[in-house]
Amino acid sequence: MRIFSISASRATEIVSGELPEDLAGLHLPAAGYLWLSCTRAELEHWQMPLQTALQTLCKLQLLDLHVSDLLNAQLPSRFDFTSQYDLLVFRGLASTNAPSDAPASHPLKHLPKRGGPPILRRIDTSAVGFVVFDRVLLTVHPADHHLRDAYAGRLLATNGADMATNAAPGAPDNRSTGARGVPANPADLMLRIVNQMVDAYLALRRELSQQLDHWQAELLNPKSRFNNWNALLSARLSLHHLDEICEDQRAAIQDWIEALKSWPEHDELVNKHQRDLLHVRSRDVLEHIERVLHHVQRLEQNAETTVQMHFNAQSHRTNEIMRTLTVLTAIFLPLNLIAGIFGMNFEFIPLLHMSNGFWWAMVAMGLIAAALVLFFWRKRYLERSSR
Repeated sequence: MRIFSISASRATEIVSGELPEDLAGLHLPAAGYLWLSCTRAELEHWQMPLQTALQTLCKLQLLDLHVSDLLNAQLPSRFDFTSQYDLLVFRGLASTNAPSDAPASHPLKHLPKRGGPPILRRIDTSAVGFVVFDRVLLTVHPADHHLRDAYAGRLLATNGADMATNAAPGAPDNRSTGARGVPANPADLMLRIVNQMVDAYLALRRELSQQLDHWQAELLNPKSRFNNWNALLSARLSLHHLDEICEDQRAAIQDWIEALKSWPEHDELVNKHQRDLLHVRSRDVLEHIERVLHHVQRLEQNAETTVQMHFNAQSHRTNEIMRTLTVLTAIFLPLNLIAGIFGMNFEFIPLLHMSNGFWWAMVAMGLIAAALVLFFWRKRYLERSSR
């Protein structure tokens, strides 16, 4: 568990370890708020000490249903609220080296061991829970959540940057609610972490496009023999899974924005500037989610269209082959008829006993074949479509 005390211009880590006794001595800073970050296993083991600490800090505890939601590793993105706190569950990309909270229900277990774009194996998600109180933010994440540690490092690094800025003579006022400053309140901190989680999805767009474009080129290449259909089906299932994740994320953030509009206008903890900043950050997160969703839907449509074009091209190629074979059969059919007539067991057949009868038959067969070729060429049966 990691606990941070965040004030207007400084963030300090006050607890970093696995000692539940430290929760008993927690107290709110004079001006600021606390960030409590724990894993699901820690929440399950230390549920009672954590509830007692929240009772001391916020004068209330989490509802049992919300605790169950936070402990559920397979819960989709969703938003819920009470009169005292807001709950947001947001699914972000899981670390490839992190142990899974529920290995038996891995969302991408359908991927084959070999074949398929390697990037699709990184689309593994895990649920991160955010509980926003007035002066406390509780986050529940899977084990070894790299984004939490990365943002905590950035948050602690802002202390040195703020000190350097304040030491500079004539430096402008660096608002703590700015894009690079310390988050002004728990809701601001939550939105910044969520924004980083969404940016991780945005970073996948180029790699996803490159991998699927390679498959599209293979499907549309008439000289290639594409047979990796199992991996292609798995890729489409993965994209569909990512589409559902983004839909749930968008619905959760939209619900959060609607709840944010209902906050009281005259709040001593959140001034007008901070409220406007929360609205802007929320809309920015929603816009990023919609960009990811639009890109995933476009990839799904491109993959579906490419498969249809592949089968249409194969069908067209098959039709051309069958047309050529049919024309060749039609050309040699009269020749077979002539050969069959002269192969009959009759004693008197024209040209049979003539010294040059064979050559007359060959000339007749050649003229008939040439005439049929010319006829079929005029009918455009022998033309090949340009590629």
